[in-house]
Amino acid sequence: MTEGNRGDDEGPASEGDSGGDGHPWSNWAVTLATLLGPTTFIGALLLYFGFAFTDAQYAHFGVDAATLGFSTQDYALRSASALYVPAGVALTVALVAVLVYYAARALGARGGRLPAGGRFAPYLLSACGVVLFVLGMLGGLGAWDAGAMDTPLLLGGGLVLVVYGRALFFKLNGADYPVARERLALTLVAALVGLSSFWAVHAYAKQHGDDEARYLARRLWLRPAVTVDTAERLHFPPRQARETVLPVADHPQRFRYRYEGLRLLAEVNGRMFLIPENWSEQGGSVLVIPADDRVRVAFRVG
Repeated sequence: MTEGNRGDDEGPASEGDSGGDGHPWSNWAVTLATLLGPTTFIGALLLYFGFAFTDAQYAHFGVDAATLGFSTQDYALRSASALYVPAGVALTVALVAVLVYYAARALGARGGRLPAGGRFAPYLLSACGVVLFVLGMLGGLGAWDAGAMDTPLLLGGGLVLVVYGRALFFKLNGADYPVARERLALTLVAALVGLSSFWAVHAYAKQHGDDEARYLARRLWLRPAVTVDTAERLHFPPRQARETVLPVADHPQRFRYRYEGLRLLAEVNGRMFLIPENWSEQGGSVLVIPADDRVRVAFRVG
């Protein structure tokens, strides 16, 4: 009986061991999925915000981002400037919130005496969160003139304050949070906060792209100056480029026209997007020419 019991006890363990040996790839698959899941998601976010930033930047000059034909790597790299400020602000706020949370937990565990009015701090935070959330809802419904980032920030920030005040209330009383009955609600709150954050960062990326375009439009001398020689006459609106007819030598050359007063806006996929130095939003144009032997191009700084 004793041997039989031992055999029964050892049976499942041996089967589990053999099963693990029979599928050595299973653990690797789980590990790979754990690594690739967040990486793919973050990569998709970088691509999306990079496109939003680029689209707003070049739309100011009348150029659609799809016309430029940037690669996914280009969009991911361009997303960096649009994410520095949102990421820095979010991490700073999270750090302060964590420090306050741990201080409240320590006070609750020790049963320490709180400063005057300290017990009302969680209620005040939650009340402020409700007010912000209502303002965000009204802004989204058009009841007041909310900016592109105001509505998502008010909605997400209000929900965070409500939950944070609730968590502080429990910790100041030495209790654990979240309680089981609130986990479903917290899941929904987390989804709404994530959606609001995505919305706010997208709005910031668009605004940042437009701000960068306006800055560049006032300082086009920051872009390389371009002189273009062509065989055929190019069309520019009046007084937006200086055209010179090249003299005909004893041995006629292929290039007959020279254009100056241009700046390089972008060069992508064998095409150059040229913008006049005196470009303006009213009547300004961007010329697209091939970067090949059909034109002769000279660059200079300043």
